[in-house]
Amino acid sequence: MGSTLTEKILANASHKKKVVPGDFIVADVSYVMAHDSTAPLAIEGFYNITDKVFDTDRVIIVFDHFFPSPSVAGATLHQKVRKFVMDQHLSGFFTNGVCHQLLVENFVSPGDVVVGADSHTCTEGALGAFASGLGSTDIGGAMATGKCWFKVPESLKFDLTGSLQKGVYAKDVILNIVGNVGAAGALYKACEFTGDYVKNASVSSRLTLCNMAIEMGGKNGIIEADQKTLEFLGGREGRIFRSDKDAVYEDEYEIDVSRIEPQVALPSAVDNVEPVSAVEGRKIDQAYLGTCTNGRLEDLEVAAKILKGKRIAKNVRLIVSPASQDIYLEASKMGYLEDLVKAGGTICNPSCGPCIGRHEGVLCERETCLSSQNRNFSGRMGSPEADIILGSPATVAASAVAGKIVDPRDYL
Repeated sequence: MGSTLTEKILANASHKKKVVPGDFIVADVSYVMAHDSTAPLAIEGFYNITDKVFDTDRVIIVFDHFFPSPSVAGATLHQKVRKFVMDQHLSGFFTNGVCHQLLVENFVSPGDVVVGADSHTCTEGALGAFASGLGSTDIGGAMATGKCWFKVPESLKFDLTGSLQKGVYAKDVILNIVGNVGAAGALYKACEFTGDYVKNASVSSRLTLCNMAIEMGGKNGIIEADQKTLEFLGGREGRIFRSDKDAVYEDEYEIDVSRIEPQVALPSAVDNVEPVSAVEGRKIDQAYLGTCTNGRLEDLEVAAKILKGKRIAKNVRLIVSPASQDIYLEASKMGYLEDLVKAGGTICNPSCGPCIGRHEGVLCERETCLSSQNRNFSGRMGSPEADIILGSPATVAASAVAGKIVDPRDYL
């Protein structure tokens, strides 16, 4: 019996020849991450164990959920975390983007074990790493010891074949998968994405797929590293693991992506998925482009091509948050930000932006936002009486022009 990609990485990190689903292990972690919203509690847990982090280069702190601070309370939390960063002499402290994007740009390599105090840490698995979100107290322990315990998960295989239709993107693919599998359909499973579509997809698209593994309950999302991965890493070294041909999966899904049309997730559950064609014409008040799901350069490029030379509808505000400073600068260089601004968009600093309802686009009651983010839970972006609908960057951009939800294929 062979092993899956996830099992091989966890076996290596726990210094075992082989692990199987259900095993409890203690693994060495490559990187430990917390952000401004989760770091304060992690720090409290850390100081209950020790007064020195296990490695000053492998504990990463990012201010992204509410930076710059929108309130005195937020500034107070920032002050507390900054003191920890200075006292511990941490080299990895950032205020220039979303934590997951910064991790893949600067740190994560194939074969790594990455833990973060944020559920969407599964994003980093797109680089051939095991990456999973943990609670803040567990992160405090990992900061102190450089280790973490895991129950080895069962693996699910998503074999994605075919080519996307024009106007259909990775976001539509993963929304379709989440809609079919359900919010708990992959509970504590390793979600392994493979197949011809994945091999041909950009690293950015792969990141989108893994980012939303948690939305179906996954423990982690993961994709085997290949030449595209190595080119993206730009020289960072790692260890590439591959699933054995006789690896055992709890279930396998075969999906022809050529059959998928633009998708949306309707309020207030990510698995409440319908094709755009089923809800065309629904009025929106805000369009949001960004986040760890779809704030990368190719996402901004798609939106800019749709919006170039056009104006957003008078009843809509368009907010854009690039996922990192590098993306922001490259998008500016390519002219994408200029196109978005001239269309009526507001460009925010690289951050989580409105996604978590702290600032830069909070919704009031009875408003509807069409967003490229990963969650549409009630109250996430402000008022619990506001609606959040999820879609691809193309759907967001086209709908911003129309003032209502439309099929982006008519605007490309």
